Amino acid sequence: MSRLDPQRILFVCVENSNRSQMAEAFARIHGGPRVEATSAGSRPSGIVNAKAVRAMREKGYELETHRSKSTLDVGPGPFDAVVTMGCGDACPNIAARMRADWSIPDPRDMDEVEFRTVRDRIESEVVMLLERLGLPSS
Repeated sequence: MSRLDPQRILFVCVENSNRSQMAEAFARIHGGPRVEATSAGSRPSGIVNAKAVRAMREKGYELETHRSKSTLDVGPGPFDAVVTMGCGDACPNIAARMRADWSIPDPRDMDEVEFRTVRDRIESEVVMLLERLGLPSS
């Protein structure tokens, strides 16, 4: 991989309908063309939660164009970073230069205020991840 190639980041949660979708969006927002971000679920729900779509629209990102997908749908590793979010043993071991597990609660059943709190925490974690990868937020 050339230093000019984008950093490949994979975000994994259980359903791929909330947390990992928002993390993928924030990596794209803050990493721009320096990042190739994707997300997947260990047991995908098949839909992106409407609350996540609304929450990201508030940040200027249209999550409605995303789809919920399985880790089996993601291209092969290795990735520069793989971040898991609360899927525990259900998260597959995917080859990566850097691995992280963010213990972020699933906001699926939270009210809008709590959901936004989780969204903002994910954004903060993504910004810190990009810095650790040598890609300060743009």
